[in-house]
Amino acid sequence: MDFETIIGLEVHVQLNTKTKLFCGCKTSFGDKPNANVCPVCMALPGALPVINKEAVKKSIMLGTALGSKINTISVFNRKSYFYPDLPSGYQTTQFDVAIVEGGALEIEYENSQKEIVQKTINITRAHLENDAGKNTHGDQYSCVDLNRAGTPLIEIVSEPDMRNANEVVAYLKKLHSIVRFLKISDANMNEGSFRCDVNISIRPKGDNKLYTRSEIKNMNSFKFIASAIEYEQKRHIKAWEDGTYDQEIVQETRLFNTTTFKTASMRGKEDSADYRYFPDPDLPPLKISEEFISQNSHIPPLADEIAQKMIQEYNLSKYDSEILTSSPAVSEYFVQMIDAGVKPKLANSWITVELFGRLSDGELIEDSIVDAKKLSDLALSIQNGDISAKAGKEVLDYLFENENCEVREAIDKLGLKQINDDSLIIKMIEEVIANNGDKVAEYKAGKDKLLGFFVGQVLKASKGSANPQMVNKMMSEYLNK
Repeated sequence: MDFETIIGLEVHVQLNTKTKLFCGCKTSFGDKPNANVCPVCMALPGALPVINKEAVKKSIMLGTALGSKINTISVFNRKSYFYPDLPSGYQTTQFDVAIVEGGALEIEYENSQKEIVQKTINITRAHLENDAGKNTHGDQYSCVDLNRAGTPLIEIVSEPDMRNANEVVAYLKKLHSIVRFLKISDANMNEGSFRCDVNISIRPKGDNKLYTRSEIKNMNSFKFIASAIEYEQKRHIKAWEDGTYDQEIVQETRLFNTTTFKTASMRGKEDSADYRYFPDPDLPPLKISEEFISQNSHIPPLADEIAQKMIQEYNLSKYDSEILTSSPAVSEYFVQMIDAGVKPKLANSWITVELFGRLSDGELIEDSIVDAKKLSDLALSIQNGDISAKAGKEVLDYLFENENCEVREAIDKLGLKQINDDSLIIKMIEEVIANNGDKVAEYKAGKDKLLGFFVGQVLKASKGSANPQMVNKMMSEYLNK
């Protein structure tokens, strides 16, 4: 029997506001445990929440990027469940009416047959909610850190439109790119700023019924998400084929073990009724004016738009444009080089090949010792003929080893300034020809390929500092007199 996999995602994005969703406590990561808490995020009696205006603005920006409807009135609800890191005993979220409704993402990916597949993934809603704290478990005790409690999240809920791991990863990467280019979140997956719950079920192909789904909780790695989906697909299909589907596949929340690459049951999955949603009596409906929506609907260019410009205006390949829009920092670095006067293809090459090749594992372009101004100065030195491309690589290595050194200073210290003086180059050409009379005779007898030998000898004599284009042209003219 052939099966179809049904997948929907709930993606949690931590908004990069300076303060929490309902109070003025800082949202900074890595502070001393329980340093950023107050009566509101500790849920002390009598403490009243106040909505964070910046979180609302960032939600509108996301809704605009997704082509969603922004509701002028949305409602906060209490979602009741009990964990040590949730001091109130409920989460404040949006259930009946979310701030962002509907929308879609266009994804593109390569399937197993190496075909490019395009697909639309529909969005159900995106709603605001506050995050819980963090539990740390020791051998004999557990600690609760409430610094994260109250941090603003926007949860993006998709329709169950995805059918395999490739579609899921393409959707997540596209969404990850959007929130980063909007600059509403750092989307740092290692710190949990961008994480998702995967809801997965199977059904026989041609069947329209939705069967029991499993939820894989708190995934924050594209690689592990794909592995978890593949494991769950096999688990569901095996249970169906073994006739144990009703016993083994139950509505539950599961965790993925990154060592065994298997999922395991965490707890039974509640239905919405079990959460006992009701409107939060401390928060009136969130009312947003059309004017406020309009003011916050102007979003910056996103990766797709920037990549298209790179292809059309700069004549770069689709592959190169995708690398240069892999993050806002890379895109901005490239634009700074273009604004400095570097030709697009030269800028692309020195970023994606030379600069990336020298960054250590895990190092981001924004952390590079060589910033966009320095690399622009270096690329312009090559573009203007001051140094050769080969010399440029030596200069770049030197800049990585000497953080405070400027490009011109490095060129001078390394003695790599390119020789463009005709008289000096002619002198070197005459010396090479005088020392290689036999090769000159062979060249004049028709062995044209020896031109490369003569050019190489001149460059060697100049220790690579002679302008290779000038040497090639002048050597050809000299030999063909």
